[in-house]
Amino acid sequence: MRKALRWVLSLTVLIGTAGYTGTTVATADEAGTPATGSGAPAATTDIKDRLLAIKGMSLIEEKPYDGYRFFVLNYRQPVDHRHPSKGTFQQRITVLHKDTARPTVFHTSGYGLNTNPGRSEPTRIIDGNQVSMEYRFFSPSRPDPADWKKLDIWQAASDQHRIFKALKPLYTKKWLSTGASKGGMTATYFERFYPRDMDGVVAYVAPNDVNNDEDSAYDRFFETVGTKECRTKLEAAQREALERRKPLKKKYAAYAAENNYTFKTVGTLDKAFEAVVLDVNWGFWQYQQSTTACAEVPAAASASDQELFDWIDRVGGWSSYTDQGLEYYTPYYYQAGTQLGSPDIEQPWLVGLSRYGYQPPRNFVPREIPMRFQKHAMKDVDRWVRTHSHRMMFVYGENDPWGAEPFRPARGAKHDSHVFTAPGANHGANVAGLTAADKAKATQRILAWAGVPAAKPAPYDAKLDRERRDRHNTLRP
Repeated sequence: MRKALRWVLSLTVLIGTAGYTGTTVATADEAGTPATGSGAPAATTDIKDRLLAIKGMSLIEEKPYDGYRFFVLNYRQPVDHRHPSKGTFQQRITVLHKDTARPTVFHTSGYGLNTNPGRSEPTRIIDGNQVSMEYRFFSPSRPDPADWKKLDIWQAASDQHRIFKALKPLYTKKWLSTGASKGGMTATYFERFYPRDMDGVVAYVAPNDVNNDEDSAYDRFFETVGTKECRTKLEAAQREALERRKPLKKKYAAYAAENNYTFKTVGTLDKAFEAVVLDVNWGFWQYQQSTTACAEVPAAASASDQELFDWIDRVGGWSSYTDQGLEYYTPYYYQAGTQLGSPDIEQPWLVGLSRYGYQPPRNFVPREIPMRFQKHAMKDVDRWVRTHSHRMMFVYGENDPWGAEPFRPARGAKHDSHVFTAPGANHGANVAGLTAADKAKATQRILAWAGVPAAKPAPYDAKLDRERRDRHNTLRP
């Protein structure tokens, strides 16, 4: 193992600054010896030791990866940033370290943390370091006991701010923040509350539910997305599932019994059944729209119960609203029901068949956790983005329902903020999927914000750069 680590360390020394200055220089930070010709003494401590010298930082594990050092860490955070003396918790982060002479991307998913090495698209574009953070209250980054009132967008942004302040003395070059879906929302909220931290923001497919009581934009989206033929076939299959409620519920009950699934949180199997079926339309367009996917939608009149049941499982997931399927997402549903808001679409083709309609987030959070919605939270963020955003980029997919209510950043050259839409793309939209002109412009702005306007993106790596976004085919961003 030590030999392997030394080999990775040597490789990092050789390529760490290639493409950044045009020459290959071993920095003291990577090589463990002072770099010559620097004109000033350089740090000689290994990067792991420098990370662990940060107060409150501890190592969970290091995983070698060619060309990088990859660390899984715990960082001690206050439960309440307004009253830091009133308890702490351990928050997991990862550091994909390339070179302290490179810029750094702060990546958030808005959910839990992937503890395997991976690069976000901006990290690859700028060929830099990446810091990733587990969102507070996602296990194991949860205070014990859990005071759910301390789960809000300001507290989470303050987590990110403290991590940035702790790591900035090591990674002194430019920083960008990024994230997709709820991660893009997280990057946006971080910028709203701490606008001086980052040098740029790249937020992917980030929904912006400004008014939780007005969701007609989503209804208009579903009236025109894709082809009429595909929409009609999908709606018919969804309606057929509710018309066959009795036989499909029997299959669902057997499925739940076989997997030891329970329904205490949502209340009944019937409520869970309908929640899954009502999400099918949304989940289909969020991730699966294509000619092939439309062809795979069961024909309502001729499909067997089993064919219909299996297709719904692939699109929406019958486990989604079981206690076991909801448990991990409790922090998300809590936030949706207290600050973020959640869509409530009409789906008129289901009139007369739906018993519950779109159920509110309150139904998906254990009753012992109190919730109260703060209607001004998203309005505040939206107003700030519209008027004060600076060096912010939003990327949306043309066929993604979450993009029906997008962020609209401040206009004008002085704000240097941008919105791009990837044609035909869904919830996996990215810069690579933009038109050629938009891709060139977006890439140029990302490089400029990172302070490396002449740099080339890092070579594609199948392991580091594979799509890692969790699939949330239910009403979760």
